[in-house]
Amino acid sequence: MASPAAVSSCTKGPVCLRPPRAHPDCRIPLCFRSTTQHHPSTMSTYANPDVLVSTDWAADRLDDPEVRFVEVDVDTSAYEEGHVPGAVGWNWETQLADTQTRDLASKEDFQSLLRSSGIDDDTTIVLYGDNDNWFAAWAFWQLTYYGHEDTKVLDGGRKKWLAEDRPLSTEAPDYEAGNWSASAPDNSIRAFSGYVQQTLDRDDVELVDVRSPEEFSGEKLGPDGLNEGAQRGGHIPGAHNISWSEAVNEDGTFKSAEELKEIYEERGITPDKETIAYCRIGERSSHSWFVLSQLLGHPRVRNYDGSWTEWGNLVGVPIETGADPVAA
Repeated sequence: MASPAAVSSCTKGPVCLRPPRAHPDCRIPLCFRSTTQHHPSTMSTYANPDVLVSTDWAADRLDDPEVRFVEVDVDTSAYEEGHVPGAVGWNWETQLADTQTRDLASKEDFQSLLRSSGIDDDTTIVLYGDNDNWFAAWAFWQLTYYGHEDTKVLDGGRKKWLAEDRPLSTEAPDYEAGNWSASAPDNSIRAFSGYVQQTLDRDDVELVDVRSPEEFSGEKLGPDGLNEGAQRGGHIPGAHNISWSEAVNEDGTFKSAEELKEIYEERGITPDKETIAYCRIGERSSHSWFVLSQLLGHPRVRNYDGSWTEWGNLVGVPIETGADPVAA
């Protein structure tokens, strides 16, 4: 992933509605221009190519009543400053999480959110957002958790849409209530702390810590400005440090299946094993869960959404410090 200094900021009038800047959980600007191109044919090599759509595909379906675009950003105010026309905005802090229990939104609350967004059981949901689709991937994981079958991610997310001077709207749509019904949670794609503890001595389970090397080693407790997240620094014993950012190109699109396979398999993450991904609060690890389960087709992948904010505060659980000796 290129550093912010390696690319020039977007200066296209209505596209950039404020100066680019980094969110405290990431050192990548919310919007910058890139010359990297992602050829659509690359998608056909993925295990599940239908989960990704191109900006051209999206632009052709802005008026399709069977498609609902949903923006989910790290910066929760970005939607109001300009979004894909017709897209609804979901707030990850208040709508996709229970702020009292620090858990996912309940089945009932999640169902209410989708219905208020005009979504039916057969609606095609296309997710996108800033920071290379961090929280779009988190919403994808939650939609899978609660049983929606036709969900896609806009490859390149908000960054690519802006860089290509695609149309924007500041109007929040008002859709007729949908009839979407949530299914029972699919806990096969979610890991809880007790389950993680039980797997520490298993040879058939691999842990992937998708945070920065500084967080993994224990040098930092969290991204700059968020060090209050855990009491202890380090990582879960035996985890591999494979940053979520290794999976994306400079323009925010996902790398090819061949590149992704090499990134993970050279560090022992193979489809014959179960994989548990974690980060700080579960959103970056959702991104890696998406790559492993959807793009590479690994059959047993879980997201430990409690992640380091939980593990680093638990009494009695083991931790390790220091760098991953085989990290990229």
